[in-house]
Amino acid sequence: MSKFSNILTMILVVLIVAIIGVVGYFAYDTFNAKKVESNALSAIDEFEKATQQVKRKVPKNEDSSNNTVDENQSGTSSALDELVNKMDSETNTVSEENVDPNTETEDGEPEPVYYEGYEVKGTIEIPATKVNYPILNAITKKSLEVAIGLVPYGPGINKEGNTILYGHNFRNGTFFSNNKKLKNGDEIIITDQSGEKVTYIIYHMYQTTSNDAEYMTRDTQGRREISLQTCTDDSKDRLIIWAAEKGSM
Repeated sequence: MSKFSNILTMILVVLIVAIIGVVGYFAYDTFNAKKVESNALSAIDEFEKATQQVKRKVPKNEDSSNNTVDENQSGTSSALDELVNKMDSETNTVSEENVDPNTETEDGEPEPVYYEGYEVKGTIEIPATKVNYPILNAITKKSLEVAIGLVPYGPGINKEGNTILYGHNFRNGTFFSNNKKLKNGDEIIITDQSGEKVTYIIYHMYQTTSNDAEYMTRDTQGRREISLQTCTDDSKDRLIIWAAEKGSM
């Protein structure tokens, strides 16, 4: 009887430790999600203030060539995964302290805002899933852990053509985790560096393989459109959403 009691006690101890571990994990995950969202909102607030300015300091030797993608690459296997690895291996972060002080002024654009070392190119809001994040100018492991990434293949935010945005699908509900709950007709609001807000309406959603990158090169027939990409819950496939500027279809 004593031996049985010892075994039962050990089982109970293991179960209690396991429960504490699971509760602790979810508590940490929830705390981290709240922290990410709070930091993101602070960056959005700073970005919105910057868009109210009429001038922007631009480094004279500013070069965005490192953030371009060969058109042929868009059709390769796991194109976006390769892009993440490529950009992670390059120096894509720019701290505010490292911006070239030898600058000139251009009219009509705001002072650039940086978040976690990356330039904020815009913001994305999805009312149906309560998404509200900065859009950063890079697709790297670090940038995708704090915000939404602008895939550098495309016309740019709120430009004519197909602009591609990538976000993670995490269990804590951040970023594009709830894209699967969206439906045709839902709105996506994108704000660019000029302060222009454009509302896009979802009209097509589908699941595809990680090797399928045809959506990157799709023809929008002159309309302003966006494509959202994220992983499925099992990370095996990709969920793609197409949305067109409200009133353009």
